[in-house]
Amino acid sequence: MADFGLTHVALPVTNLDASIAFYKKYAHMSVVHYRVDHPGIAVAWITDLTRPFVIVLLQQPEVNHALRSPGHLGVACKTREEVDRLCQEARNENCLEKGPEDFGPPVGYWAFLRDPDGHILELSYGQVVTFTVEQAQEGWEKDGG
Repeated sequence: MADFGLTHVALPVTNLDASIAFYKKYAHMSVVHYRVDHPGIAVAWITDLTRPFVIVLLQQPEVNHALRSPGHLGVACKTREEVDRLCQEARNENCLEKGPEDFGPPVGYWAFLRDPDGHILELSYGQVVTFTVEQAQEGWEKDGG
């Protein structure tokens, strides 16, 4: 099967190992591809294995434009308690940016964390992304797409 649709987001990082550890801990992601490109740029593809989508981490000497709030990457957690637990760990590691806060549907219970380069990762529970996309797909199918 060929790739189709949105496949990745690329983020510059200054310490690839630290970024991999952050996303493993807070987003349940793991490395599925690693290489060193010419001229010596380390690249890792990380994913949570739930769909054919990766975050491409590109090691750079510096990050000039971090993905900052309101921009962010969003990760859904299985429970509200998981959001709370990860937020406590982030608070202990001084990387909790904001939250957790409960905005009710469709936003849900969420918090912002800072990765080692200042990119923002949102943890959430109770958002209705899957339901909203499924409703849109049903509508497109009825309308002939």
